[in-house]
Amino acid sequence: MATSNHRPLSPHLRIYRLPLLAKLSITHRITGFGISLAAVLMPLVLSALAWNPSAYQCLQAQLSTWYGRLVLVLISAGLIFHTLNGLRHLVWDTGRNLAVPNAQRSGYAVILLTIVLTVGLWLYVCGYYRELL
Repeated sequence: MATSNHRPLSPHLRIYRLPLLAKLSITHRITGFGISLAAVLMPLVLSALAWNPSAYQCLQAQLSTWYGRLVLVLISAGLIFHTLNGLRHLVWDTGRNLAVPNAQRSGYAVILLTIVLTVGLWLYVCGYYRELL
């Protein structure tokens, strides 16, 4: 029996656009994984500081480059997003804001607050360190 090659294909990722809630869910999982990887950085910094001052200076030099700062900004943005989105999920666990329009509004609020809090945090951090130098 011959099969027809003219059958329609199911929507692919290039055709189908994920809804906002799906994108936020995926981003929440990615940031959770990223935060767990970034958690390795803190013991690394503390052990370098405790054992070898030159190792700490090397680590500090790497973190003060543009790519080191980018990593720190991404870690803080991921932590802020993951926390805010987790709070949104806690509200959902109470049975509130489960309607799609409310969930989308809270999703946009999480995105906006993540941007505002990350920028505010880094403006504060950069201003604080400028005063120390």
